[in-house]
Amino acid sequence: MDSPFDKLTTKGKALRLNLNEKIYGTLAEIGAGQEVAMNFFKAGGASGTIAKTMSAYDMTFSDAIYGESERYVCQEKLYKMLDKEYSLLSERLHLRGKRSNFFAYANTVEALNYKKTNQGHGWIGLRFQLHPHSEPNDCIIHVILKDNDALWQQEVLGKVGVNLIYGCYHISDPEELISSLTDNFNDDRVEIDMFRLKGPDFHHVDNRLMSLHLVKQGLTQATMFNQEGRVQQPSESLYKKNILVLRGRFRPVTYVTVDMFISSLKYFKKYTQAEKKDIVVLAELTLNDLSSDGEIDETDFLDRVDLLCSLGQTVLISNYPEHYKLSSYLHQFTRKSEVAIIIGTGNLKRLFEESYYENLNGGILEAFGKLFLGHAKILVYPSINENGDELVTCKNFKPAPHLQHLYDYLYQNNFIEDIPKANVNNLNIISDDVLDLIRKGDTGWEKYMPHKVADTIKNQCMFDYPCKV
Repeated sequence: MDSPFDKLTTKGKALRLNLNEKIYGTLAEIGAGQEVAMNFFKAGGASGTIAKTMSAYDMTFSDAIYGESERYVCQEKLYKMLDKEYSLLSERLHLRGKRSNFFAYANTVEALNYKKTNQGHGWIGLRFQLHPHSEPNDCIIHVILKDNDALWQQEVLGKVGVNLIYGCYHISDPEELISSLTDNFNDDRVEIDMFRLKGPDFHHVDNRLMSLHLVKQGLTQATMFNQEGRVQQPSESLYKKNILVLRGRFRPVTYVTVDMFISSLKYFKKYTQAEKKDIVVLAELTLNDLSSDGEIDETDFLDRVDLLCSLGQTVLISNYPEHYKLSSYLHQFTRKSEVAIIIGTGNLKRLFEESYYENLNGGILEAFGKLFLGHAKILVYPSINENGDELVTCKNFKPAPHLQHLYDYLYQNNFIEDIPKANVNNLNIISDDVLDLIRKGDTGWEKYMPHKVADTIKNQCMFDYPCKV
């Protein structure tokens, strides 16, 4: 395995793979030519590595070979390609299998069209053995191609493919493997918003942490996974859905958190008139929420995610501390559907602090133009004031005097709304106070959260609860 300081060129990586007598397999590419295969052929010695290259560019040929899919550039198509090509290796080269580590590389890509009216993106995958006759591993990524020229997109696609194959065989640390995917080009040319590595040689890899690393390393601004912890690709999971998202630290989940989900979802269903299958509910954690000193505690991160997933929540990890950036991100997937962001009154106050928008030429007006794009709105959960004698809602919220008319416009036109039927009896629960009780090992904190959550915290010693697993 390489050290993190090895920096081979694309040609150097391809040549090193070609000269390795144990590595042997197939390259199948749809939609953007044979860019990865080209790098191996140009490096020389490709006959030592490549059993076959192919490109089923025509849709009819692609369906005949791999079977029909709902879309051609999708995860389903990629897996059909990997299944087909890898099975052919085992079937036709069974004698060579005694001494070779087989691989099947596949991609299905939509590059920039002639009129430049689309977004280039692609699914890329490698099914590979690290030992002869062993069960294979899968490494799957989704890339968004940002170059404004189809030839440049094809070039970078070829480099990503070589980096992926090389990294899977020569880099043992998954985090370093992720970093290596953008070797030999500026990483602002692509976005990688999904990474999944699984198989017998990588049973120790937690792909939720890999999703976190994508955001930490700046390879994407957001990534997500479902309640089973399975990594999801946002554009596929959120496409044309109505999206309800709760922003928070979830440290820990309390009855207030649960009611924010339940009461807001009831209202969201009512005003969207959407069926359950057309709604996605997200619990969102930002990098800021995961770190107070610039460092992210991965155990603490997984604790929060485990609790959310145990309650059936889909988790979004983002680097969008500003609400308007999150709204703009979600809007790209669901232009004609509804988006609602759930916040508390404390966040509502920060929403109207103009200092947050000094980096925008248009200031708060530009930010709100992006925040309330399309069908987006803010749903506000009530709180108790500092004196503990009054309920704070949208109705009695007071921004700075010179912003009152702006607030009135947004409130009266339902861009900002109260969440009806919120359970105000639990508003005395303060998550930071509950967290202190957990850390001290005190009793009584269990009453502030569902039994399932409390039992999980105790059994797994979450949030520094004094016990042993």
